[in-house]
Amino acid sequence: MSADDDGRFYDAGVRAAMAALAVEGDTLALEAAAALRSATQAVDRLRALGAGGRGLSTGALDVLVRLATADEEGLTIGELARAGGVSSRNVTGLVDTLEGDGLVRRVRDEADRRSVRVVVTAGGRAWLEAFRGPTQRAMAAVFRGFTPEDLAAFRHLCLRLVDNQRRLEEHLAGRPAAPPAP
Repeated sequence: MSADDDGRFYDAGVRAAMAALAVEGDTLALEAAAALRSATQAVDRLRALGAGGRGLSTGALDVLVRLATADEEGLTIGELARAGGVSSRNVTGLVDTLEGDGLVRRVRDEADRRSVRVVVTAGGRAWLEAFRGPTQRAMAAVFRGFTPEDLAAFRHLCLRLVDNQRRLEEHLAGRPAAPPAP
């Protein structure tokens, strides 16, 4: 890793590679996308080590966390899929895994007999409690040196990127894009 004159990190190899794709030599957006991908992979590797060491994929962990924060009625597969931005089929497989491990269970939806809801079990809550401390320590290490203002700005920029991507997808699909998030 190298630093620009203003002290900001960059990857010289990525900069050189992106120069072939850049318009008029401006690699900044391409380098930012590559840095985001690298950062995402680094956090995913850390999550996989923590969750994998405890027998869960990061996808299953995401489902378990969503269920643990839901009300006592739980969530449907469709609600879990929409919340996670994945297919119902993907969530069904994750729920199967979690149910096999005794961390969640399926229950009949009292409001709609055709629907099934998923709820976290006491074992699932205990699993999350054991995972909480190591996760907090790992995230503290990953974000070492970041101020609360840095973290808030980073979160904002990441979510702004997600919102821009969503609006671009709507535009490309021919749907009117919702206004940008504030």
